[in-house]
Amino acid sequence: MPANNNATPSLTDRRTTELLVVHCSATPATMDIGVREITQWHIQRGFDTVGYHYVIRRNGELESGRRETSVGAHVKGYNANSIGICLAGGVDDRNKPENNFTAAQFETLERLLRELKGRYPDTRILGHRDLSPDKNGDGKISANEFVKACPSFDVGLWLRQPDINGCTHQSTAQ
Repeated sequence: MPANNNATPSLTDRRTTELLVVHCSATPATMDIGVREITQWHIQRGFDTVGYHYVIRRNGELESGRRETSVGAHVKGYNANSIGICLAGGVDDRNKPENNFTAAQFETLERLLRELKGRYPDTRILGHRDLSPDKNGDGKISANEFVKACPSFDVGLWLRQPDINGCTHQSTAQ
């Protein structure tokens, strides 16, 4: 069970859960942050508390943010029907998108997604960037249409890649 490092204020419960959205904290690999730090940043931006439901630290430790059943504050237009998961990292020293996540983070992400899919079997798993608008109307969200590069890797591609056992991450997260 993840550590709960913050006191969560009274928040509205979600009516439906359709999406599991993977994010990054947009911090360099040298910066190990968790729920406490992100909560401070989000409060400074006017949020009541941390916007994410879960944060995965650099060492793979899973921390709880908002109650899993509450409406999040992590992706505009989709907070009412999604769970937000944030990986610490995601940018290089020049603040450019970089898949700099650790093996421990990916292991924890896979385990968490498997657990969440067990509780919410009809959800889709995607990255924050995949919820960008389809500006050219071709039915695909391309890199030039991303509002943000977050989480700095292609979640759909990662889900289809085989793990060390030859199974796809998607098959273990279903």
